[in-house]
Amino acid sequence: MVLPLPTSLSPSKVASFKDCALAFRFSNIDRLPEPPSPAATKGSLVHRALELLFCEPAPARSLPTALVCLDRARAEFATDPEFVGLELDAGAAAEFAADAEVLLRRYFTLEDPRTVHPIGLELMLEAEVGSLKLRGIIDRLELDADGGLVVTDYKSGKAPGVMHEQSRLGGVHFYAFLCERVLGRRPSRVQLLYLSEPVAIVAEPSAQSIRGLEQRTAAIWKAVERACADEDFRPRPSPLCNWCSFQDYCPSFGGDPGRARELVTAGEALL
Repeated sequence: MVLPLPTSLSPSKVASFKDCALAFRFSNIDRLPEPPSPAATKGSLVHRALELLFCEPAPARSLPTALVCLDRARAEFATDPEFVGLELDAGAAAEFAADAEVLLRRYFTLEDPRTVHPIGLELMLEAEVGSLKLRGIIDRLELDADGGLVVTDYKSGKAPGVMHEQSRLGGVHFYAFLCERVLGRRPSRVQLLYLSEPVAIVAEPSAQSIRGLEQRTAAIWKAVERACADEDFRPRPSPLCNWCSFQDYCPSFGGDPGRARELVTAGEALL
């Protein structure tokens, strides 16, 4: 049986396929439900607080204002399934909030938000490349002092080591490619702001890096097409397995991937 192709690729989907093709299938083709993650939800909360901060006039973007924005974001998340699904007790919820505040405070050690000129927040861009649709959401698109575009991506997880910096920049190079295709301008700078360290990883996209990104993405899409045609998505055991929610269906843990398709088929029959 030929598996259906995903409708698009995003930076997270590209990374997922490279990390483990079988997990990619479970998430993006079988669309198995995944329980919310405290780390991911915390990151989403801080992202929202920073988005609210950059909706404020530049002179008002102070730490006290940011903390007010965090309170607003927490109020929004109080009924969000992503947060509610964590089922945190009072102590865990307080620790969650305190950790989010630490991340927000550390942001201010990386840059002065009053000097940033944002022109897009949580900006969705998509472009057609042959039969493939590429799409991504840019955390922040801004203009630098010379009028150049800057792509900024906030990260709440651990910063990569020097050997892995370039691979982590793949996502923002992806956004740089989208900017060039959709807006007609290549960003002068792309940067990852790791709030937990805190550290910034910065790169300058070039015509060569954009072409390389396009070629790598096309190659990954061909691999996805082959895997769907052959129904051959293989697991890639790694330390990431410790956080994977698909172990019950993974042969590396004694599971049967066929059970995932049975669940999908049963769900489609009920529609």
